[in-house]
Amino acid sequence: MYYNVESINLKSNYETNEVRKFLEKFSLKYEDVDYTVVIRENDDIIATCSKKENILKCFAISENYQGLGLSNNLISKVTEKLFLEGRYHSFIFTKPENQFLFEGLGYKNIFTTDKVSLLESGNKNINASLDKLKKEYKIDDSKEYAALVMNCNPFTLGHRYIIESACKSNENVIIFVVEEDKSVFPFKSRFKLIKEGTKDLENVTVVPAGEYIISSATFPNYFLKKNDDALKEYTKLDCNIFGKYFVPKFNIKKRFVGSEPHCEVTNMYNETIQEVLPKYNVQVELIKRKEIENDAISASRVRKLLKDVKFDQVKELVPKTTFDFLLSEEGELVISKL
Repeated sequence: MYYNVESINLKSNYETNEVRKFLEKFSLKYEDVDYTVVIRENDDIIATCSKKENILKCFAISENYQGLGLSNNLISKVTEKLFLEGRYHSFIFTKPENQFLFEGLGYKNIFTTDKVSLLESGNKNINASLDKLKKEYKIDDSKEYAALVMNCNPFTLGHRYIIESACKSNENVIIFVVEEDKSVFPFKSRFKLIKEGTKDLENVTVVPAGEYIISSATFPNYFLKKNDDALKEYTKLDCNIFGKYFVPKFNIKKRFVGSEPHCEVTNMYNETIQEVLPKYNVQVELIKRKEIENDAISASRVRKLLKDVKFDQVKELVPKTTFDFLLSEEGELVISKL
């Protein structure tokens, strides 16, 4: 039997509520999407799939209609939309029991936790992407590395302190800079600030993290700052991807993280890193945040001071390279968005 696949109007409360109620039957949340398709039988939704940028999500098919090839119809329609947007590489979040459906459609599994599977398809894959990164940034995997993953929104003396701590006890340090552009300071600016702020540290290599560390694909809660029941699974997913792929590719023996007194999401991430990475023979070292006036130096503290136009206090919390950027035309544009 032929089933028509239709896109819904995301501006219609009625249509989105229909999808939301349908997904509730499968214990799935309907949020943060930019395109949704449904299949109906007698006006009732029997199957749906959504996406956000190049990430497929919110996939569900009514039990009575499973095994009829509806998954192929849904994915084909969403893939068509991706191609129209010029996206030729995609991820999908799904429950582990659905993994085989997508593998049958050409998706490759990246990692599966108890409750979520992340798969990818298209003109890129994780191993090829990491090989390209190694080559571009001349990472010699015959050497042992310590690693840090940083967002630096913006780069502060607190970040610098953690990096210096890593450099003191390790000959080679890689900083993976979160590439997802969902922070106030865009990736291009953050990457430049970290490079300029560490250029005197000869054993540091700064590289973009790509789509596989703290991205919308591996850890959407990081950007939503949501401490919900999905948070633990996403932290496990992100940390295991790092352990399974990044650790052997870059010969990483140590991972440094900064303590986090204010953010529950980052705290949970740090805890999960300490649980997961030792299984991949990686030593995790937690560095206590550098403080000024009995308060941790943090990017959020700097952003608040910038918003309050307290540049004299900001100057005490950031390297000169960051402060000079903040006074530039580019920096002023970022500050205006706070």
